[in-house]
Amino acid sequence: MSDSQPPAPGRGGWFRFVRLWGPALAAMAAIFVASSMSTLPPAAEEVSDKTLHFAAYATLGLLVLRAMAGGEWRGVTAGSALRAWLLTLAYGASDELHQAFVPNRWVSLGDWLADAAGAGLAIVVALVWAMRGRTRRSL
Repeated sequence: MSDSQPPAPGRGGWFRFVRLWGPALAAMAAIFVASSMSTLPPAAEEVSDKTLHFAAYATLGLLVLRAMAGGEWRGVTAGSALRAWLLTLAYGASDELHQAFVPNRWVSLGDWLADAAGAGLAIVVALVWAMRGRTRRSL
């Protein structure tokens, strides 16, 4: 089974799907809920908006990479990393669009770029870590 296809339903298939994609889907839901708020909690206003976007999408990027890699370090490849980053970017774009329909919120290219940077940095660090581990084990 390739790392880009969801597991087939059947014995253990749904459990595997939930185990791999559940954390990423939960992070997406949390981002959606936060984006649905017309006003942010006071604690969120103490931190830069870009920092919040960077951190949230770094986390989401890692969770999507984990799912794309089948939950295994050997599955973290340049291909799975690129697919994870692109999926995370697409979700970030859809989230920015979603904010256009929320009172007191708006679409921001800067926020989307912070999303892209956070996801990109986290995914690249994970990719380098995985490649380094494979190199070390082969010696």
